[in-house]
Amino acid sequence: MMKAVLDIGKTNVKLQLVDAEGRLSHSYSRKNTPLESGLYPHADVDAIWQWLLETLASYPAAAEITALIVTTHGATAALINSNVPAADALVLPVLDYEFAGINSCDQAYQAVRPGFSETLSPDLPAGLNLGRQIFWLQQQFPAQFAQATQLLMYPQYWAWRLTGQLVGEVTSLGCHTDLWAPLTQRYSSLVEQCHWQALMPPLQPAWQSLGVIRPEIANATGLSPACEVHVGLHDSNASYLRYLCNEQTQTASFTVVSTGTWTILMQAQGRLRDLHLRRDTLANCDVFGDPIACARFMGGREYEEICQRLGGDVNTPVSAQQLQTALDNLWMVTPDFSSGNGPFGGLAPKLQCPLPAPSAGAIATLYSALMIDQRLSDLQASGAIYIEGAFLKNPLLCALLAQLRSGQPVYLSNDDTGTVQGALLLTQFPQVTPFAQASRAPLTEQTRPHARIDLVPCKASQFQGLEQYRQRWYALIGQ
Repeated sequence: MMKAVLDIGKTNVKLQLVDAEGRLSHSYSRKNTPLESGLYPHADVDAIWQWLLETLASYPAAAEITALIVTTHGATAALINSNVPAADALVLPVLDYEFAGINSCDQAYQAVRPGFSETLSPDLPAGLNLGRQIFWLQQQFPAQFAQATQLLMYPQYWAWRLTGQLVGEVTSLGCHTDLWAPLTQRYSSLVEQCHWQALMPPLQPAWQSLGVIRPEIANATGLSPACEVHVGLHDSNASYLRYLCNEQTQTASFTVVSTGTWTILMQAQGRLRDLHLRRDTLANCDVFGDPIACARFMGGREYEEICQRLGGDVNTPVSAQQLQTALDNLWMVTPDFSSGNGPFGGLAPKLQCPLPAPSAGAIATLYSALMIDQRLSDLQASGAIYIEGAFLKNPLLCALLAQLRSGQPVYLSNDDTGTVQGALLLTQFPQVTPFAQASRAPLTEQTRPHARIDLVPCKASQFQGLEQYRQRWYALIGQ
């Protein structure tokens, strides 16, 4: 028995195959590169779909896959006409959220955009507020927009392609979209003001089975016709779900640091009332619909950009000696390398180091550790810190964070498949529907999924001059 997770990140698309014991059996990946042609930059959904079908068809044990779950990045949705064949159903291309051209509608959008107290969603650049994307599309392409019968969050678009079932789900709706009111667990006033209610499909919990795959997909891939597809969820929430279902962490205050193109910090039992005081802090929603205090910056993207600007290679390992040399010489860079995101979005970056830098990776590592530390402070984070994802490949970065957060224990997830393992937990939930019943209440000790997380304590580094370096970094930023 095998299970499959389709993980569509902003940079890469992965298909992960996991055996009955939860071990990763096979992993396939491709770059996720937006198309620049056409009406505007957009996701290459046709290429992703073809790659998925061909990859499944090439997998020798495809017939043994019993379940498939989709998890994707946020701030993305598909406007479809479900009355036409799935391959032709998009009424408009799936807009790339980094497209800044939608800012042309901003004055009109601000007139209808709900306040932070309603959505717990900050005003973000480009298309990171999904509501702004939908508003712009409606204004710019009214004829095509009028053809849409449904607005599907990105995981549920792929679930619909696989099953034909039309549903909505709260982790993607509650991810800085302006479309959702987390405290009341209902659509925001924006949906009513823009008359989008009819586009919203019924809500289902992330773990709900949508039934089996379409027969034509079974024929094209070799999947069993009995392979079930679940509703699916936002990728960072998949990582976070493991900790909600772990006996040691489910009742404690903790922070999950999910790293990839984005670094997203999710603070359990965090202070929601203070989020508006800090830039790029917000509330996401977990699979139960409960708001989570979050802070973000484009960690992976900025790390890569810093290395390129300093003449280095993002793939070059960093040594402790290189880090100490950068600290000794106060070689550093300051934000912003992400076009307006994070706690210091919009600042002009400063490069305080030789060019090309003797160790671009060391400087990027120090920058990333300081940014995570800042985001933790913005959340007033308490309790343990759990690091997931891409930055686990940089153990010195993790050790630096442990040194910076000397009063808090830091743990490393001992695998790089946290998103996959979290997504797979959806197959263990009892089937309850509709969404109004999808809360913790129906879960008992017998029915609640139990997540096993192999955590390794992170020993703090002992670098000299780190505090002086941090103070200099803030002085350059103007803090």
